[in-house]
Amino acid sequence: MDGQELVKQTLDQIPQANNNAKRIVGLVKEGGRITGYQLSDNSFVEKQQAVNMAKQGQIAGVGIAHRGDTEYLKSIPDGSENNNLGNLPSVSPQN
Repeated sequence: MDGQELVKQTLDQIPQANNNAKRIVGLVKEGGRITGYQLSDNSFVEKQQAVNMAKQGQIAGVGIAHRGDTEYLKSIPDGSENNNLGNLPSVSPQN
């Protein structure tokens, strides 16, 4: 089993993305913790909203994992490091 398959086994679910699904392009962080995401249409969503959107196929390239009682998004391994969530830039929502 390769590393990609091993990481996929840590995901609770890998939702099927819709044809018009958005991608995560930036991370909103507070105190070093991810609190939300910037999507490819330049909108911003909170962490839990993004999890719900991913479950509905509205965000591509991510799977759902959990730590304790908290669900969160993880990149689906595809052999490219550029689109891994951990490699995305930190962004600030424009208020």
